[in-house]
Amino acid sequence: MKEQFQARMLRIHFTEADKWQGEPLYKAIVAKCMELGLAGATVYRGVEGFGASARIYHSRSLSISKNAPIMVSVIDTEEQIQTLIPHLDQMIAGGLVASSTVEVIRYSRAATGSQ
Repeated sequence: MKEQFQARMLRIHFTEADKWQGEPLYKAIVAKCMELGLAGATVYRGVEGFGASARIYHSRSLSISKNAPIMVSVIDTEEQIQTLIPHLDQMIAGGLVASSTVEVIRYSRAATGSQ
């Protein structure tokens, strides 16, 4: 089954060192998305990047410091995304949130259970 609709996508950028209440920020964001009933969230760990600080953040296998760039991608309806924003306002001390309207194509198996 194929379904197409417009949705909102958030891309939340920060670093691996960022925390919220003692846990990694990316875990806190994913947990909040689940709690709010959002459709889903995916965490990406970057190899290298930089932001407003003009400092390069990287993920080097031999590095003692674990401060790779992190991006959390969330896609859902405009209404659902809006329920998340006030929580992000509290959780993110430094970073970037990019928001865009996207065309979603969702594929799912037919209700008959066919594989």
